[in-house]
Amino acid sequence: MKKFLAEFKEFISKGNVLDLAVGVIIGGAFASIVTALTDNLINPIIACLGGTNMTGLSFRMIQSNAATTINFGAFITAIINFLIMALVIFLIVKAVNKAMSLKKKEEAEEAPTTKVCPYCQSEIDIKATRCPHCTSELKK
Repeated sequence: MKKFLAEFKEFISKGNVLDLAVGVIIGGAFASIVTALTDNLINPIIACLGGTNMTGLSFRMIQSNAATTINFGAFITAIINFLIMALVIFLIVKAVNKAMSLKKKEEAEEAPTTKVCPYCQSEIDIKATRCPHCTSELKK
């Protein structure tokens, strides 16, 4: 139990929870924008082309005394919402990964791993205290 609590404390302290919370809030707000897009733009365009209202597209099943409606239009709208959300999230993740890889590449290029011996001008490791070529003692 102590190990579990220690792992949870480490998870909380890393800042991942804050990032996750911000992502959920932004995702919820973005979902309403995508729903408005499909309800107010995409469905009317489909209705003009197909001659039917997407949200009203349904199938009625009549049983003994009750009628059950299966709303195909609402299901298709939900699929369109999901596909738009998935595409946008994919593009955002791809852009963030690209930016992170560029940042790591810049950091790797900035940190030198070798230096030049002031006596023989040979390239040596940055941590070396003696030149392996001329055996000169190097200043730090």
